[in-house]
Amino acid sequence: MGQESLTPGIIQIYTGEGKGKTTSALGLALLGVGQGLKVFIVQFLKGRETGESRAAERLAPDLTLRYFGRPGFVNLPSPTAEDLALVREGWDLACTVIETGEHDIVILDEINRVLAHGFLPLNEVLEVLSKRPPRVGVVITGRQTPPELVAIADQVIEMHLIKHYYQAGVKARRGIEW
Repeated sequence: MGQESLTPGIIQIYTGEGKGKTTSALGLALLGVGQGLKVFIVQFLKGRETGESRAAERLAPDLTLRYFGRPGFVNLPSPTAEDLALVREGWDLACTVIETGEHDIVILDEINRVLAHGFLPLNEVLEVLSKRPPRVGVVITGRQTPPELVAIADQVIEMHLIKHYYQAGVKARRGIEW
């Protein structure tokens, strides 16, 4: 565990239609590791090596990142059995990490999309969050945050898109989007 002088764990949400939700969570992870905290990231619906997964390898054992998804995009209205199995595997790991209390911060990247599309029962997530050790902070990301999560969160930040270079035809860039 991290330093005892640090504040108790809180629930933070990064949501909205704009870019920067995962990036904000990763910035928080970097701050935490820099202050001697242990951080665990579970990425849902993402299934390929990225810049953040490579960085996590360099910061291990203080930062752990596991991704649960197939390469490419998940068809959210019609997921495959494999997609659902990967979500369940990721959630089971997240539950264990949260419940053991061995990490100061647990990031559940894209879990909002998982919940919005019914890939996991919301009541399961709410129960695990309510029973977590008091020092474990949880960061939740993704669009379509269920109101029940907003209600229990200590902080909710909504990202709004004003202008994006995708609109000018710029494709996803290495080191920026992945």
